[in-house]
Amino acid sequence: MIYLDANATTPLLPEVLDAMLPWLREGFHNPNASYRGAKEARRAIEEARAQVAGLIGADPDEIVFTGGGTESTNAALKWLARLVGRKSGRVVTSAVEHSAVLKPVETFADVGYAVEKAGVDAGGRLKIDEFEAACGRAKEGGGFASLMWANNETGVIQPVDEACAIAKENGLAFHTDAIQAVGKIPVNVRELPVDFLSLSAHKFHGPKGVGALYIRSGCRFEPLLRGGGQEKDRRSGTENTAGIVGLGKAAELAVARIAAKETPRALRDAFEAKVVDSLSGVSVNGDLIHRLPHTSHLSFAGCEAAGLLILLDEMGVACSAGSACMTGKQQPSHVQKAMGFTDAKAKSSLRFGFSCMNTMEEALEAAGAVTKAVEKLRKVQGGGTGPVVVYSP
Repeated sequence: MIYLDANATTPLLPEVLDAMLPWLREGFHNPNASYRGAKEARRAIEEARAQVAGLIGADPDEIVFTGGGTESTNAALKWLARLVGRKSGRVVTSAVEHSAVLKPVETFADVGYAVEKAGVDAGGRLKIDEFEAACGRAKEGGGFASLMWANNETGVIQPVDEACAIAKENGLAFHTDAIQAVGKIPVNVRELPVDFLSLSAHKFHGPKGVGALYIRSGCRFEPLLRGGGQEKDRRSGTENTAGIVGLGKAAELAVARIAAKETPRALRDAFEAKVVDSLSGVSVNGDLIHRLPHTSHLSFAGCEAAGLLILLDEMGVACSAGSACMTGKQQPSHVQKAMGFTDAKAKSSLRFGFSCMNTMEEALEAAGAVTKAVEKLRKVQGGGTGPVVVYSP
């Protein structure tokens, strides 16, 4: 199987598994106890905290370990909502956020918060003027802003630096869902003064079920989970030592890859070039300048994505029709709607996500499989084709 769904999750690197195994076997102790094994587990956790901090340019004390990206995001947003209050509180975000942001925000709207979702252009990039206007309206009564660093469906990188500056100018706290960006492109919280940042291990070759929330030093914060007071009373619950160690190791390896500028960009570009050269009616979706180096989002005129997924699975290629969280839902995603996709285009779209574990041979083989699948489905469905369409800002 050629695995091209790295936006959904990534394979565990062998070095990460090796780092985790001792803590699943002999290092099983509760890190909050006082005996030797527990103290060793505590040291391993603190080493991992330093490794994760190093990945995003933070101080170790600013890192809070969680059960994953969704928990990190919910913890930040629900605290900010409590902080500003619902009587006059405003929430500013975008129309293309992950459901881990949009679902909590919907609950805020249900109880009286004013929620504004700035739109995006045809390339999926934030309409900064809409975001700025919304922040201006939030300034008077108080509020906060949340904007994803990079989109999980299209890979489009948002102007987080501009958005953060605008939020700060208007006195708003700023959270970013950086789950798709961390470990893949440079992310530095010293260069971009966000207040809260969410990340997840399994998006950059760490284990599932573990993530982190960055909380800038000096920012007020009340925990989502209360109990035994772990993580300096910022996230209660006995720590997942093995998972945290795995996250730390994955972070250390990601730092090295980013420093060496090792990305799957060449694989992604070769894959796209072969598909576009081999087929008519292909649309390369999203801003081609501001996008993650591993993501390709394509539409195929005259084909339905559901059929293509079945054929590609039979041919040994794993990809997706969008967010893994939306699998099984027939309607176009909110991301595609916000970008102005027609229903037909949305239903013909596939996402391909490469990782450092893919090879050029796999990329070219996958492109050949996509070509065969599209040609076969077009014959069966009798769908028409059109010219190649590439979005360019």
